[in-house]
Amino acid sequence: MVELDKFLGLMSGTSVDAIDAVIAQTKPFQILHSQSFVFPEAWRAFALALGQGQAQVDLDQLGQFDIALGEAFASSALALIAQAGLSPHDIVAIGSHGQTVRHRPNLPHPFTLQLGCPHVIAERTGICTIADFRRRDVAAGGQGAPLVPAFHHAIFGTFAERVAVLNLGGIANVTLIQGDTVVGFDTGPANALLDSHMLELNGAKSIDTNGDIAAQGRADTTCLQQLLADSYFAQPPPKSSGREHFNLAWVRELAPRWQNLSAHDRQATLAELTAQTVATTLRQFAAPINIVCGGGVQNADLLRRIATQLNPGQQLQSSAAYGIDPDYVEAGAFAWLAQQTLIHRGGNLPAVTGARAARVLGAICAANESIQA
Repeated sequence: MVELDKFLGLMSGTSVDAIDAVIAQTKPFQILHSQSFVFPEAWRAFALALGQGQAQVDLDQLGQFDIALGEAFASSALALIAQAGLSPHDIVAIGSHGQTVRHRPNLPHPFTLQLGCPHVIAERTGICTIADFRRRDVAAGGQGAPLVPAFHHAIFGTFAERVAVLNLGGIANVTLIQGDTVVGFDTGPANALLDSHMLELNGAKSIDTNGDIAAQGRADTTCLQQLLADSYFAQPPPKSSGREHFNLAWVRELAPRWQNLSAHDRQATLAELTAQTVATTLRQFAAPINIVCGGGVQNADLLRRIATQLNPGQQLQSSAAYGIDPDYVEAGAFAWLAQQTLIHRGGNLPAVTGARAARVLGAICAANESIQA
């Protein structure tokens, strides 16, 4: 009998631009198939508003969003399985991150909320589905984020004694690996502010993919210093954040003159904010290998800004050079985390999230099986 070793990972990040899906084997880890699917357009504006705390929450609408997104996740999983020439029976389990709509780990009653109903995913696909990974870490006193450092350590930690992994998603997070010692945290915004500004300018789903708009502008020093004065940047880890904090309303409040800049200068200022907050951390850690993943890898201007602020000898390298497409590292991480859950191993790193101890993460929605009533 052939041992099944294929897991499917689903990821929808804070940029709310796509559902990333991968099929991975875990022994050794390798992404076998991957594809990005369009985020349900009817719900994108609602998801963005929720994440930024701007939506008036109607419980009926929230409930429907949860189910509709579960349907979209399930459709994406089945489409990838079909493209790969596989059947649902070939997949051990699905690890679904869900869509984060609110992340508040520092309230008196801390919480994090990801939607995209895993029961719907399990029902539609017939595959065991594991989701809700972050809430167990929060229940154990952690930030619930970032969760990818354990995966980064397992996959990239063998390439050198000292390795840094930078994920440029909506929010930027770093994993700093020195042997078996791992530190990880959110440094601040990555693509979230850049994408929001482009959306505001164009009134449609538009991004400054290569950083061309920012490259034509000049960062405003006064605005930049006002934004960098936010207490989050000086806060020691463990720490995590999201669009609830880093959004355009936050920019206008801290740096009111930003609104009066040219569009190019506004975009350049936001890009420089990301570059400085990321580069400061990478420069201090001084790893010779700095692996970059996430959608920000496509932003040539942003990568140039970061690279010019690093120490001599420090280089940025795409995760593609280490065997994983940068667009699918996070989806791969949740395929890996699903396996960790099923074999009853911890998926969080307490030193990263601040949890009391390692925990088996996620809630398991069983596959469709014949059962006795």
